Amino acid sequence: MKKVLVIAGTRPEAIKLAPVIVALRNFTNTFETTVCASGQHDEMLYQAFEDFCIVPDLDLKVMSRGQSLAGVTARLFESIDGVLDSVKPDWLLVQGDTTTAMVGAICGFYRRTKVGHVEAGLRSHNRWAPFPEEVNRRVVSIVGDKHFAPTAWAKDNLLKEGIEEENIVVTGNTVIDGLLWMVERVRQDPPAIPPAIVDALNKGCRLVLITGHRRENFGPGLEDICLAIRDLAVRHQDAIFVYPVHLNPMVQKPVRRILEGIERVMLMEPLRYKPFVWLMDRSALILSDSGGIQEEAPSLGKPVLVMRDVTERPEGVAAGTCRLVGTHRNSIIEGVSSILDNPVALRSFETPSMIYGDGHAAQRIVEVLRD
Repeated sequence: MKKVLVIAGTRPEAIKLAPVIVALRNFTNTFETTVCASGQHDEMLYQAFEDFCIVPDLDLKVMSRGQSLAGVTARLFESIDGVLDSVKPDWLLVQGDTTTAMVGAICGFYRRTKVGHVEAGLRSHNRWAPFPEEVNRRVVSIVGDKHFAPTAWAKDNLLKEGIEEENIVVTGNTVIDGLLWMVERVRQDPPAIPPAIVDALNKGCRLVLITGHRRENFGPGLEDICLAIRDLAVRHQDAIFVYPVHLNPMVQKPVRRILEGIERVMLMEPLRYKPFVWLMDRSALILSDSGGIQEEAPSLGKPVLVMRDVTERPEGVAAGTCRLVGTHRNSIIEGVSSILDNPVALRSFETPSMIYGDGHAAQRIVEVLRD
C-alpha cells in the first residue's frame, strides 16, 4: 500500500483535487489516502468537498481573523510538518499556487517525502500578479518531484526552468474532470437558485456572472470593477449581473458600498460549487479575475472577460475564449458591451473548447502514482 497525503486549503484546491481523491480511493488495494484541510478557507472548502461527497480526515484550522500572510504561513509550516510526521506518506499531493500548496511542498521537501504538484507550470512571468500565487507556484516547482502540467505550454515553462522532462506529465486540468461531472448532474437535477434569478431568466434576461476577489485588485482596482458593473447594469436593461461576493472584508466592503441596492445587480453570499456551475451553464458572459473560471468557462462555451492585466493561462486568450480587460472601469464596460451588443460575437463562443482538458486528468495522475 502506498500512503498518499492530499492537502487542500482553499475552495479552488478542493474542487481541483476532488477528482484526484475520488480516483485514488477507487484503488483501495493500492493507496491509503488521507485528506487534510489546512483551514486557509474553512466553510467554503468544506462545502466544495461535500459536493463531491468527500470529508477531510484532518483539519488544521490555521486561520484567525485579520491574520497576515506571514502569520498564516508560519502556522501552516508547524501544522503541516506535524501531519507529515504523523501520517508518514509516500507521496504528498498539493495543488496550484496557494500558500497551503507552497508550505506543504517545502515541508515535504524537508522530510524527503515525494511531492506531486497538480496543475504545475502555470506562469504569468510577473511576480506581483497574481500575488502571492506566482511566487508560490515557482517555489513548489523547485522542490516538487512529479509535475502534473495541465497543458503543453505549462510543460514548456517547466522545461525552461530546468525541470527534467521525465518528471513532467501533461495530464490536462483536473478542474475539467470535476466540471464535466458536476454539469451533468446540475442539468439533470438543478440545485436551489434564488427565485429572482430564475424569474429574470424565464423573462428572457441574459445573465452576466461575476467573480472578483484577487488580492492584487484590492483597493482602487476592485472599486473600478464595481463602478463598471454599476454602469453596465444601467446600460443593459435586458441583463442581470449576479455577483457571489467573497467573504474577505477587503472584498465585501467596497462591493456592498457601491453595488448594494443597484437594480439588476444581485449580490449573493459565496456559492457552493453545484449552484455556481448551474449559473455558469446558464450565463451569457462571465466577468472574472479568477484563474479557474478561465479554464472552466471555455469548456461550457462561455466567453470570459478577465479583469487582470496578465494571466498565467494564456491558452484561452490565444484560442479567443478569454479576453484580458484589466480593472479599468471603461475597459470593462467596453469589453462587456462589445459582446452583449453583438449577437454574432455571442454565438461565436457557443461551441465548447476543451483546451484545458478532456475530463481524464485525475486518472492520468493516479496512473503515474501507481507506477
